[in-house]
Amino acid sequence: MRILISNDDGYLAPGIVALAQALRPYADITVVAPESNRSGASNALTLDRPLSLSRADNGFYFVNGTPSDCVHVALTALMNEPPDLVVSGINQGQNMGDDTLYSGTVAAATEAYLFGIPAIAFSQVNKGWGELEAAAKIAAEMALRGFPSLLKPYLLNVNIPNLAYEKILGVRAARLGKRHSSEPVIQAQDPAGRNIYWIGPAGAAKDASEGTDFDTTAKAYVAVTPLQIDLTNLKQMQALAVDLA
Repeated sequence: MRILISNDDGYLAPGIVALAQALRPYADITVVAPESNRSGASNALTLDRPLSLSRADNGFYFVNGTPSDCVHVALTALMNEPPDLVVSGINQGQNMGDDTLYSGTVAAATEAYLFGIPAIAFSQVNKGWGELEAAAKIAAEMALRGFPSLLKPYLLNVNIPNLAYEKILGVRAARLGKRHSSEPVIQAQDPAGRNIYWIGPAGAAKDASEGTDFDTTAKAYVAVTPLQIDLTNLKQMQALAVDLA
C-alpha cells in the first residue's frame, strides 16, 4: 500500500512524525509537508512565486508553500505513481464544525480527493499533543482498514479525543456541528506605532447536539465525518430558477 502523508503544522511537527512512524511498518510512505506552520491556509495554492522541494535528514520532503501545494507537487512532480491513500495530520487541535473551511489539514486531504484519490484528515481535539501515540495508533488503524462500503474517492475528516487508547470508546460517524461567529480581531501596535491585528479565536460551539462531531468526541468517541466538495445550494436552485425565468 502506498500512502502519501502531509499536514499543515509543518514537516517537523510531532503529529506528522508520529503518524509516519505508525504507518511505516505497514505501508510504503512518502511524506511531503510545509516547511513551516501553515495552519488556517485552507485550500490556497501558491501562484505568485515558484516553489521549492527539499528533503530533510529524516527522509521527509518539505515545500515552501501551503498544504495544498505539498500534495499537488507530490502527486504531479515527485511520485511516479499515485498513492492508494493520502492522509493529513495529525493536526494539533480540532477541525470540527465550521473550522473545516479554514483548515489546512483538511485542505491537504481535499487536494488529493480532487485528484481522485481517497483521503483522510486526522486531528486531535485538544492542542498540546497529549496522548499522541494513541491518536497515531487509531489513525493508522483507520488508514489501513479501508472503507469498502464508500464510493471512491472518499474524503473523511477525523477528530480524535486526547485520551489513552483504552479510554477511547469507539469510532462513530458524525455530522459537522456549527460554531458561533469568531471572536473579534485582537488589535495591538507594532514597534513603529502602527496598528496591527491578530485574528481572534474561533467561536464557541453553537450546535453540539447529538450526532455532531462536537458531541461525539465529548463522549470519548472518535468522530468521522464524510465531506463533499459540491458547494451548490440545491435547496435554492428551484427558487432561483423561478426568479430567473
